Amino acid sequence: MRADAQRNRQRLIEVARRQFAAGEGKVSLEAVAREAGVGIGTLYRHFPTREALVAAVYRTERGRLAAAADELLAERAPDRALRDWMDLFADYVATKREMADALRALVADGTVTRSEAREELSGAIRRLLDAGVADGTLRADVNAEDVVVGVVGIFTVCALPEQCDQARRLLDLLMDGMRRGRPDQGGRDG
Repeated sequence: MRADAQRNRQRLIEVARRQFAAGEGKVSLEAVAREAGVGIGTLYRHFPTREALVAAVYRTERGRLAAAADELLAERAPDRALRDWMDLFADYVATKREMADALRALVADGTVTRSEAREELSGAIRRLLDAGVADGTLRADVNAEDVVVGVVGIFTVCALPEQCDQARRLLDLLMDGMRRGRPDQGGRDG
């Protein structure tokens, strides 16, 4: 792909991501093209269907979320990095909400698989957990896939904007369960 075509593709994905995350109703492909500074024909050359655009946004966002684990570990302690990663997951979920119908269709036809997503996200969490085990802040017996399921579950039951505070509290509880307890704090030593 030529460099200008690659830039157009990335710009379309980024604009679509922002519009999906804004949650202002159904995202218009024409509006995506217009904001990206390209014609609708360019959008359709890269993404022949709405579902193709949704799949590209979804995969891009999931990849960013997975890569964020390493970026966070470079900047902060592993337990803090893991908790901050969970907050990034909230942004990821917000983007997915507006794409929900299209994502269901992509899962149904096999274009997107839950196992692929779970594997990528579990890998990111595993890196965070391993770093926390190495520095003594996180328990060694925590399963990364269990954490993915826990985080997904929290955002499934706390899906409404007015439940954001409750979601944060539940994420804090999940983190507390993963931290290695210290005898002076009455916690369990893991």
